[in-house]
Amino acid sequence: MSSSMIGLVCIGLMLVMMALRAPIALSMAAIGFFGFAWIIAFDPAMAILESGPFETLSNYSFSPIPMFIMMGVFASRAKMSDQLFSGARTLFGAWRGGIALSAILSCGIFSAISGSSVATAASMSRVALPEMKKHGYADSLATGTLAAGGTLGIMIPPSIALLLYALITEQSVGDMFIAGLIPGLLGLVLYCVTISIMVKWKPELATPGEATNFKEKLVGLKGLIPFTGVFVIIIGGIYTGLFTPTEAAAIGAFATLVIAIVRGMNLEQFRESLQETLVTSTMIFFMIIGAEIFGYFLSVSRISFELVSFVDSLHMTPFAILISVLILFMLLGCVMDSIAMLLLTVPVVYPLIEAAGFDPVWFGIIAVITVELGLITPPVGMNVFVIKAFAPDISIGSIYKGVMPFVVSDIVRLALIIAFPILALGLV
Repeated sequence: MSSSMIGLVCIGLMLVMMALRAPIALSMAAIGFFGFAWIIAFDPAMAILESGPFETLSNYSFSPIPMFIMMGVFASRAKMSDQLFSGARTLFGAWRGGIALSAILSCGIFSAISGSSVATAASMSRVALPEMKKHGYADSLATGTLAAGGTLGIMIPPSIALLLYALITEQSVGDMFIAGLIPGLLGLVLYCVTISIMVKWKPELATPGEATNFKEKLVGLKGLIPFTGVFVIIIGGIYTGLFTPTEAAAIGAFATLVIAIVRGMNLEQFRESLQETLVTSTMIFFMIIGAEIFGYFLSVSRISFELVSFVDSLHMTPFAILISVLILFMLLGCVMDSIAMLLLTVPVVYPLIEAAGFDPVWFGIIAVITVELGLITPPVGMNVFVIKAFAPDISIGSIYKGVMPFVVSDIVRLALIIAFPILALGLV
């Protein structure tokens, strides 16, 4: 049996393991180990199993991950989302749908110091969902807004997904973060436009907010300064070359800790924050180790090269190849965790994209946006179930109904970035 056929058999076994609900990290590591041993030999496979985890955990490039996670955990544990939402709410005053717009703006800013879509959705739902229900917002609009707003966390830098993509494909982390800035902000703007169109079209979806004067708006704006300050420090420092992404992550984590302490974080909350950071980081590093071992197997199986040869024999245009890969990402994103999906698929499809002549940074941005779409797309949509946990009285059908306009908004954004690559590459 050829190495590529062995590779296909092993990938089939891995899909079976995942269907049986085995952890994705364990599935990748186990199949990577046994597949490598099948193609090469058992002793070299054991050598990889012995050295691979150490090399991954001691790799300096991965050190920003726990720091960025810590930023989000500090912000969440200190309930910084409360102040953020209150500040954003005063800016929209008496606008119809103002609370929903405030929630989107808050999600965008919170995601800039969180980097996690699920954490953003969970933190903002706790604060904004009761307010929207209290003011008579339609269940579909309230839940759809928060589910979609949470997805901003995967794109607006610092983003763990962009960081991992950069490390997998050996791109500059700083370039990926800068490239994600305009697409992330574009997503925020398009979500706000979507809400405005919805409440204009169907006024019964939302009520007008409480009017605020200029002084109250200034006070609300003041409440946003700490969060935007952390974001500006991180992105500004990376963009100007003042410090590296790793240093930016450490500075951002420290700045967020200072804000949390000023807001009243006690020793117990600090201890819980460190514990949550450790648990989440361990989970992600376990997936990275599994992906590294799986990567060795992919190399010797030559599946990626066979895939490139097969696609080349079909004489597909580069654009057709791109659309096919994005459809695959969208389908997998519906049923898999975004980070696990990127770790699993990017090593396989990246040679195909590279052979088609696409810019790797640009592709990383549209790949992450496509994965982001999967977070709110049926039949699963992880963010939908996060919102469902906070609103058990609202049917899952209503939440899906609420997110569909935002899915259309994301498709529009994806089309714009594909049509105009400068939106992602202009700042880079």
